Amino acid sequence: MQTYLKNLKEHWRDNWLQKEFRLRFLATLASLFLVVYALSRFLDYIELRTGVILADPLLQAFTPVDVTWLTFLVIYLSVIMAILALILDPPRLMVALQAYILMVILRMVSMYLMPLDPPPLLIPLTDPFVESLSSGTLTRDLFFSGHTATLFLLFLTAQIVALRRFFLVSTILVGIFVLIQHVHYTIDVLAAPFYSYAAYRLSIFADRKV
Repeated sequence: MQTYLKNLKEHWRDNWLQKEFRLRFLATLASLFLVVYALSRFLDYIELRTGVILADPLLQAFTPVDVTWLTFLVIYLSVIMAILALILDPPRLMVALQAYILMVILRMVSMYLMPLDPPPLLIPLTDPFVESLSSGTLTRDLFFSGHTATLFLLFLTAQIVALRRFFLVSTILVGIFVLIQHVHYTIDVLAAPFYSYAAYRLSIFADRKV
């Protein structure tokens, strides 16, 4: 633990002394705040719209089961592990935050362009964080799966092999769980990693151009 804290202090001190890093990191945090605020307003708007119900043979093949606690066990464990790893590498943490910002923007654009109604037998997935951003239970935040996309983004940003494997398994599990609960359509889950990859590559490209 002492070694971890020592490395944490040294890595942040060395990077924070660089004016360019300080400005970019602060700008990233400001952008994250603005995007999360915009998302909170957007989610309320999305819930007021009506959309189409997709024909999904996979979901029609079984009755949904509530696996909320399993879903969030995997999600929050993964997020905690990612934070503990990324915080030791400030530049990589900044890239990860920028990729997340881009991913959220892509998701908002996708939801706006493709209004969907939830699967008929959906069992709401009550996310304490996401629900705090809106005025009620969310059911129309569809295409693509934000939880699946976030975990795949953690997989992309991780450098330790064991962590990458863990995040990949977590991504697959959460993708399965949201389908079991009929929270998302199959296409939502299948599309999520592609959006995460696009956001990650764009953040890497932007970082190299600065």
